[in-house]
Amino acid sequence: MPQMDLIGWIVVGLVAGALSGVVFGDRTARGCLPNLLIGVLGGVLGGYLAREFLDVDQTVGFLAAVAVAFIGAVIVRFLLALVAPTGRR
Repeated sequence: MPQMDLIGWIVVGLVAGALSGVVFGDRTARGCLPNLLIGVLGGVLGGYLAREFLDVDQTVGFLAAVAVAFIGAVIVRFLLALVAPTGRR
């Protein structure tokens, strides 16, 4: 399986961030840039968790990368929802 380049990881981050935005609705920031940043942070967090707890060194394929990044992005959005003010709109 070929390695993904920078554009591939940006696409993974955008997809994972957008999917996690659907899960959380209006409770956290939305839009292309916030989704991208949350997705990339989620990819880093999800990759770390997969390596530490599941003994997986790297994901194989685009869908596996999106799944790992999505799980991490949901955790990032959950943490953001905890620290964000509740009256924000």
